[in-house]
Amino acid sequence: MNKTIPYLLLGSALLVTACDQSDETLLVSGIDLGALDRSTRPQDDFYQFANGGWLDSTDIPEMYSGYTVYHQVNEKVELALRTIIDAAADAPGEPGSESQQVGDIYAAWMDEETINALGIEPVLVNLVAIEAIDSIESLTAVMANLRRVGVGVPYRTAIYPGLEDSSQYTVYVYQSGITMPNRDYYLQPENENFAKARDGLVPYIANILVRTGMDETSDRGAAEKVYELETAIATAQWDSVRNRDPQQINNPYRMGELPELGTHMNWSATFAILGIDGEQQVVIEQPSYFEALDKLLADVPLETWKHYLAFRLLDGTAAYLDETTAAIRFDYRNRILSGQKEERPRWKRGISMVNRLIGEAVGKLYVAEHFPPEAKAKMDELVRNVIATLDESIDELDWMSEETRIKSKEKLSKFTPKIGYPDEWRDYSALEIIAGDNFGNIRRAIAFEYSRSLAKLGTPVDKKEWGMTPQTVNAYYSPSKNEIVFPAARLQPPFFQLDADDAINYGAVGGVIGHEISHGFDDSGSQFDGDGNLVNWWSDDDRAAFEERTKVLVEQYEQFSPVEGMHVNGELTLGENIGDLSGVAMAYRAYVRSLNGEEAPVIDGFTGAQRFFIGYAMSRKGKYQDEALINRLASDPHSPLEFRVNGPYRNIDAFHEAFSTQEGDGMWLAPEDRVRIW
Repeated sequence: MNKTIPYLLLGSALLVTACDQSDETLLVSGIDLGALDRSTRPQDDFYQFANGGWLDSTDIPEMYSGYTVYHQVNEKVELALRTIIDAAADAPGEPGSESQQVGDIYAAWMDEETINALGIEPVLVNLVAIEAIDSIESLTAVMANLRRVGVGVPYRTAIYPGLEDSSQYTVYVYQSGITMPNRDYYLQPENENFAKARDGLVPYIANILVRTGMDETSDRGAAEKVYELETAIATAQWDSVRNRDPQQINNPYRMGELPELGTHMNWSATFAILGIDGEQQVVIEQPSYFEALDKLLADVPLETWKHYLAFRLLDGTAAYLDETTAAIRFDYRNRILSGQKEERPRWKRGISMVNRLIGEAVGKLYVAEHFPPEAKAKMDELVRNVIATLDESIDELDWMSEETRIKSKEKLSKFTPKIGYPDEWRDYSALEIIAGDNFGNIRRAIAFEYSRSLAKLGTPVDKKEWGMTPQTVNAYYSPSKNEIVFPAARLQPPFFQLDADDAINYGAVGGVIGHEISHGFDDSGSQFDGDGNLVNWWSDDDRAAFEERTKVLVEQYEQFSPVEGMHVNGELTLGENIGDLSGVAMAYRAYVRSLNGEEAPVIDGFTGAQRFFIGYAMSRKGKYQDEALINRLASDPHSPLEFRVNGPYRNIDAFHEAFSTQEGDGMWLAPEDRVRIW
């Protein structure tokens, strides 16, 4: 993403192995030298050393709540997509074609004058249905209808591969329905970091209710009751750590057993509206939550439930309505909760919307112009090398028995890498997109996706389907499919540089490859076998040895406190921390393996090992507004960016060797205290 500035390392900030650099001018390191902070010793704070120059000279744009390397790459993707989508909007093409659908969705969104003239008219039919609620039966029916059109209610449903049988799709029902990032915001009044969000919620609810037509003199009292209801919902919800455990959320119920959770949910009628009444069994992820919700349905006055649903309706749709309603939502959702100072330009929001609604249609147009085949070939090589390295290192684990070792290698052998874009593109031809009908297009696209999801039931799991679009700057691991997926947009500088020395690629993207592979063997993913089924393939002693190491990692990360009064939640972030630690370690071993016994050259004053560690650190650079950081500490399973570098590096012997750390250095961790898992 950043062009390299060609000058050599100055001063004594770093101990560099001396060697002949006569060929250095012919080699490109791929390091953004201007991003370095030469006043910080890498032995004391490597994240600051690798990124401090950029952090100190870069302000967070007012349209973002944070600004990271991901934002930088995404901005390039947005510009590429804008050219593609503008062309489609100017010349939509044949009805039902990707060009027509993409172009007409975007053009209707950009017609702000028409959208403003309509006000909240597009959701009046839903508001009328809410106002007509006169019984618990009609309440649950309206709730189900709102859920079906994408409005947030106290529960959600999803159709994914089964936990115990990943070859078949299963319906999951799980908790939802609160406005603040998670239950802690409601239940920790002593935490002053949450005060701003709490104090702003009742006025936000009140302002939204006014938009529905409620009298301003009564909106405050109604808003306070909605807040109380959300607090009761939050109290009943499971916390984020418990929800990470697949064993805990694996609670299959046959249809006839659902009344055991309570009868006020009207399960049969609710499931009929949701289109899942034909299933013999569903998974209720948090049974005790639904028992509590059933009681709330009976005990909370219908009038409060009606105000709650009206608020949730406008909260969920305001961003697509007139500018007055959208501004109310932005002020709370973006400004108060995340510290974002101004709204993104309309064209950027339009691109995001098109991506959400028909992402693979956009992706098909994107990869045709922006993903060279040589990038895919190079990525294939990197993935193969990292997987091979893990296979070798499993043989070296001194804490694992031969029985579990064999099963670990068997699981690894069944990994499926997906790179760039799907082999088969999603077919949107049956989706009706009408020129000029912004909200109608949104609703029809949501309905299309909902129906597409329902159609999976009773069919074998589609192993070819992707969970991300090619234009997404991210990557993921799916435990149920045992696959690692790297979209095309992620495979560009600085994550991936075709013309740079291998060290930077093994650090920047190899670390990501290793990270995603490691998720198959983290505290959660390790509970699934190579076929994606939730089954215990570990011996008791090996699981205990694994958990002994992960416990130390939890304790290490809980020492990190980026915001006064809050620490990293070591249990919530454990899976990602394992991914970072093991991912970097295996990527480094893959880099060394790629050298075939030869010594890497020194480029830009750095050895190959040093470039590797700089490359990974630069792939994590970024900064956030305080509000966004607090939000992430409370709800994000990823540690803050600085600890995604310094945290794993302190545990990796090769890092200490590359930078000659010593006791007393900020990055120092005694060898006996270092954690190695994979």
